[in-house]
Amino acid sequence: MRDQMKLQSENISYSAAGTQLRGYLAWDGENEGNQPGVLVFPEWWGVDDYIRQRTEQIASLGYVAMAADMYGNGKTADHPDEAGSMMNAVLGDIGTVRARVEAAYAVLKEQELVNSASIGAIGYCFGGALVLNMARFGMELKGVVSFHGALDSMQKPAPGGVKAKLLVCHGAADEFIPQEAIDQFKEDMNEAGADYEFIPYEEALHGFTNPAADERGKRFNLPLAYNESADRKSWDAMKSHFAKVF
Repeated sequence: MRDQMKLQSENISYSAAGTQLRGYLAWDGENEGNQPGVLVFPEWWGVDDYIRQRTEQIASLGYVAMAADMYGNGKTADHPDEAGSMMNAVLGDIGTVRARVEAAYAVLKEQELVNSASIGAIGYCFGGALVLNMARFGMELKGVVSFHGALDSMQKPAPGGVKAKLLVCHGAADEFIPQEAIDQFKEDMNEAGADYEFIPYEEALHGFTNPAADERGKRFNLPLAYNESADRKSWDAMKSHFAKVF
């Protein structure tokens, strides 16, 4: 891992269909350019400290990383009712989803240090669903990685329509993702001829990458939990995935 003292970051403002958005950009200060760019899409809580930390971790691997705002003005939530309401407001309109993910993609692609031909995306929970749908939309992404993300499709891809290579890191004990959704995802990807890998992690619940999941699970009586082993293994799988696609 690179020297954290070289890490630089800044908030970045952009817009989509009239909505002001606020992302978070991080990069290696000694990066001379032409590096892959990686979008980071948040859990339903929004671009909070956890997502900014993950964005910095991606940057420390030598990529230019940008956390993407899906709610507007960098808004975050502390309660699942609020988070669910904000998430569903976005997911209820495919036009809004496309406008906001495409806006984030365009902003990262335009960064001076970024190799515009090498863009990837990762996402957690809500963000995992987003990056998988970006792949289904046929966006020009080298690779995407979903961590405990929803698998529901906003658009069934046509044969050959998925250009990105996909990695799905799934908690085998995730109560939010039914087996039917897993089966349908694999069927759709096989029909589309997509290049994908689906890795289930034993005993891992929803939110397994986030240390705050334990406290939130207890506070809100939700089946959430951090799993150190699944967190570490999925991160290593992501690193291998990007090493191949970039």
